[in-house]
Amino acid sequence: MTSRADRLLVALALSSGPLVSLGLARFAYALLLPEMSAELGWTWSQAGALNTANAAGYLAGALVAAPTARALGTGRAFLLGSALCTAALLLTALTGTYGVLLLARAAAGVGGAWAFVLGAALVAAAGAEGTPRRAALMLGLYYGGAGGGMTLAGLLVPWVLDRAPGSAVDVPGAGGLVGWQLGWVALAALGALATVVAAGALRSTADPAPPSAEHRRWDRGRIGWLSGGYTFFGLGYIAYLTFVVAFLQEQGVGLATVAAFWVVVGLAASAGWFAWGPLIGRLGGSRAMTVLMTVLALGTVLPVVVAQTWAFFVSGVVVGGTFLSVVTAMTVGVRRVLPAGLWTSGLAFATAAFGAGQTVGPWLTGWFSDRLDSLGAGLVLSAALLVAGALLVLPQREPGTARGGPASDP
Repeated sequence: MTSRADRLLVALALSSGPLVSLGLARFAYALLLPEMSAELGWTWSQAGALNTANAAGYLAGALVAAPTARALGTGRAFLLGSALCTAALLLTALTGTYGVLLLARAAAGVGGAWAFVLGAALVAAAGAEGTPRRAALMLGLYYGGAGGGMTLAGLLVPWVLDRAPGSAVDVPGAGGLVGWQLGWVALAALGALATVVAAGALRSTADPAPPSAEHRRWDRGRIGWLSGGYTFFGLGYIAYLTFVVAFLQEQGVGLATVAAFWVVVGLAASAGWFAWGPLIGRLGGSRAMTVLMTVLALGTVLPVVVAQTWAFFVSGVVVGGTFLSVVTAMTVGVRRVLPAGLWTSGLAFATAAFGAGQTVGPWLTGWFSDRLDSLGAGLVLSAALLVAGALLVLPQREPGTARGGPASDP
């Protein structure tokens, strides 16, 4: 695998990792949450707890991602994670029991963490053959897979729900499944297809170099401020992508507009790299994170401040086009601060810090919204957490980054 085209194709194929783990398993839940909540009689706290379970599983998976990769090989562990996540999507469709749903969401989180973290390590290793700018492009394409998953979910799930009026799906062969259950079946089918595509790409992808001997004793403080800011990113961003559809429906937005909104968010997420990539290249990972999380906070609070349809779509463009670039910036920061032998361990550590934040975030926002009887209040809280994270990451330093100046390529 030596040509630029081959490397970019591998990055696109492996983007099935974020497509399944984020686009389908985590974010598409927002499309199904209103119907699930209404049919199963949940509070906002209970609805948020399902994404908290997913995030808790993600945190657990991130903590063991590096040792799992060492035991099985990075490629095989990545593929196992994608398959586990897909199986959990199907399990979610087959029950309305709250406890089983919590377990299914947690299992999707574990598999999703392996697919996401280890896929990033595979792409980072493949990108090491080229220039730093090209490596960053590959990571941007990889993380853009989450936006692709959101776009596909935004096209498919509302179509499924529209064919399922009331509580019974009015389509042949549905087996009596209610609308939200059939929606999860459709997502599982997409996940299975994406996993097959990834398996084909792994045939031409080499595992990263084994971690160096220092992987067990490396100084986590080297990426401490970056990881701390990433924790607050996890706390803040997840509420918008969990509750925004329910918020829009509270404002009287119809299903067709919701579908269009979610597709816009997904397309913006896929294209966000082209807007933010040059900035990340100039500023470096940590300083770019500060800018991106500030912009993300503004996009999160916009629909609360201006409750009009045009503002909803502007918010979707801003949030969709920004949040994955925070992940890209974090990865660039880890690559600049740590040697190649610690990239997998560093990404896993930062992802665990992020996972801790997003584990608390959905429940916290749901609880806050219940207390104030307002989903809008929860979105305002999320924006405040994002601003706090933007400030927290400021002290992080990267090699070749002067105080207040641009970053050079590593």
